[in-house]
Amino acid sequence: MSITFLTKQKRRSMLIGFVFVVFSLLIQFSQVTGLKTLLSRAEGIIYDLRLKQTLTPSKVSHTEILILDLDEKTMAQIGWPWPRKQLAQLVHNLADAGVAVIAFDIIFSETERNAAQEVLNQLNTKHQEQQSIQALVPLMDGDQHFIESFGSTDVLLGYILQHDPIRRGKLPEHVVQSDVAIGPSLPITAFSGYVTSLPKFHAYSAGEGFINSSPDPDGFLRKSALLYRFEDKLYPSLALETARLYTLAETIKVKTQPAGKLNHIEGVMLGNELIPTDAEARVLIPYKGQRGSYPYISAIDVLNNTFSAEQFEGAVVFVGTSAIGLSDLRATPVGVQYPGVEVHANVLDGLLNPTQLKYVPDWWEAATALYLLFIGILLSIMLPQLGPRRMALTGLLTLVFTITCNVALWNNANMALPIVSSLLLISLIVGYNISIGFFYESRQRQQIKSIFNQYVPPAHIDKMLSSPEDVSMDGERKELTVLFSDIRSFTNISESLNANQLKSLLNRYFDPITECIFNHQGTIDKYVGDMVMAFWGAPLDDPNHPEHAVEAALSMLAITAQLRKTFHDEGLPEVYIGIGINTGTMNVGDMGSTFRRAYTVLGDAVNLGSRLEGLTKFYGVECLVSEFTAQSCASITFRLIDRVKVKGKVQAVKIYEPLDPALGHQDKLTAKPDLEKAYACYLQQDWQQAERRFSQLYERYQETLYRVFLDRIQELKQAPLPHDWDGSFTHTSK
Repeated sequence: MSITFLTKQKRRSMLIGFVFVVFSLLIQFSQVTGLKTLLSRAEGIIYDLRLKQTLTPSKVSHTEILILDLDEKTMAQIGWPWPRKQLAQLVHNLADAGVAVIAFDIIFSETERNAAQEVLNQLNTKHQEQQSIQALVPLMDGDQHFIESFGSTDVLLGYILQHDPIRRGKLPEHVVQSDVAIGPSLPITAFSGYVTSLPKFHAYSAGEGFINSSPDPDGFLRKSALLYRFEDKLYPSLALETARLYTLAETIKVKTQPAGKLNHIEGVMLGNELIPTDAEARVLIPYKGQRGSYPYISAIDVLNNTFSAEQFEGAVVFVGTSAIGLSDLRATPVGVQYPGVEVHANVLDGLLNPTQLKYVPDWWEAATALYLLFIGILLSIMLPQLGPRRMALTGLLTLVFTITCNVALWNNANMALPIVSSLLLISLIVGYNISIGFFYESRQRQQIKSIFNQYVPPAHIDKMLSSPEDVSMDGERKELTVLFSDIRSFTNISESLNANQLKSLLNRYFDPITECIFNHQGTIDKYVGDMVMAFWGAPLDDPNHPEHAVEAALSMLAITAQLRKTFHDEGLPEVYIGIGINTGTMNVGDMGSTFRRAYTVLGDAVNLGSRLEGLTKFYGVECLVSEFTAQSCASITFRLIDRVKVKGKVQAVKIYEPLDPALGHQDKLTAKPDLEKAYACYLQQDWQQAERRFSQLYERYQETLYRVFLDRIQELKQAPLPHDWDGSFTHTSK
């Protein structure tokens, strides 16, 4: 794969990452209803999980919050609605037990029937009988008994605000103030209608608050509105009004900050205590746990005075119902059938202990945008540089870091920061890059197989596939060792055989030779007729590539000797080869055209290896290596052959022959010291001594090499030599 493609792929991945950043920002801050709803539901799910995982037993406060439950047991004995006279008795019993505040999560919107009054209205009796029945009217007036009980302690009543313009009853005098004009500039939900308790109750109650719930789009109750607006007046919730009465605060005041044409709500001042809220004056409900986190007392037990009065001393009591038939059950993060009255209890507990309230800080939008930009740009730039496994690990660590920071702020600073857009962005960028990484790795594996399957040993391919990042198919310049091998007199051999015989002979020759190169970690470059070209050090790095190449050459000579014997026995031509090896800097890579490509090497160092193979016939040896190869093979014995300048090269190079006793080189090893002395005389231009020594070697061993030097000495004795003559011989043919 070319470097151009890699660069384009990385740029494409980075660009897609930036697109994901913009997409996540649009998702987070979009005003499109569908997207906002979807994001809200996702945040709600994360919020629920976070809340459940971090729930701890609530801290014991100085205030006891109790729930007087109109439960199934009570309904079975008294039914519903309760007679107001019994409600009055309930209030008296609670007051006698020392209750500080009683808050009814009930609306008394209808006048209770007075049986005496109805009889009086319908019976046509004498005046004396009318007076007797008239005397019973006040005794049977349940509403009046209920009103009279309000004097025994602070009693609060509930009401409902609604968008229906129907208005029943009378709203209380507002007790909520604001530091700005109350109107559309305050982003508080406004209503057009209401249903309240009877005005005669309103006149005697200590206070009233709305009992509306404000569920999220998925129906779960996570936030509670402290204030609602009606006709440019602000009204408190039942929990907020209860907190005002309990803390003896005279007023409730909205604290705002200017935000363009609107006023941003910072919170609600309850006396001197600031309750932080969101822009719509809502708080996150500080659920203490599942249903029953606050003590429940059956209303019938209080009515019958069969309860322990001590636990009511100084307490706040919410009167409500957990009975399924009265439909006051809510879906919450801690339970899907959670009594609405206990929701008020949780909110009141948070208002009286503000340190328990989780909140979304005013700067959450800026912080979220900055984090999305930072983490998105960082991952977009970093991930394309990594492999799939490292991408996955980096993505996992980023997710863990994001979640850990979010939970830490939740636990230690009570901040409920949004997290869905961050998790979505990280997942998108990591998922895309991993997908592309696996696609690219699969493509790279296939490309490696297609390129190297016929050129490198299977073990080499397995190693490359296991670590494809270590393999470069791009063109690069590095030090390698190249080997050229050619069959001697191949033209004569081919003329003596028919086509099938020649094909069979070459196949029988190439199979073991190729295996030999593979066994010595070599890469086959090409076959050209009878010629084999191979190199070492690519595509995988090999620090011992010169030595491996020479060892392969010696093994090739041994294989050829064995084949020569086999072919002779079969009546086939004997095969001799010449090998040239050079080490140097070469260009290596996947080269060619769109129609045909090959992984090959190019350069002057490659050409020198080819020239050395050609010189083997001239010197009568089977293998020649350059000085650059020989000096890197400490474990192999060499003898110096000559110092030459091949065609196309100006610089002289020393060439050597590797020696191995197993190949019948014992005579060459024995004669090596004498050859070195003869060559030293040759370099000193001591022609007489050089000629004598080479003659002795030739007479003893009959080697072509010695004959070459004897003939050369005869020519040099007759020719004038330059003063800088270095003993090198220039070869003019390839």
